[in-house]
Amino acid sequence: MPLHIRGSETTEAVRRLAQARKLTLTEAVKTACEEALARDEAKQPVSERLAAVHARLRAARKTGESADKAFFDREWGE
Repeated sequence: MPLHIRGSETTEAVRRLAQARKLTLTEAVKTACEEALARDEAKQPVSERLAAVHARLRAARKTGESADKAFFDREWGE
């Protein structure tokens, strides 16, 4: 799916990034987007970033296993 960028300032910024990092224009756009998303994610509180993990753990069925030293030794093959 083609992406049409309108705006000479935006086009120039993508070209400068591509040239500075020796990337194609497509790679430059992808890199810029991924880095911006990573920065946004890093700004979220840890509790929000871990919410999905916590929800999965709460939903997991109980095994009845005891998580003591013997359990972990057995899991690690010791």
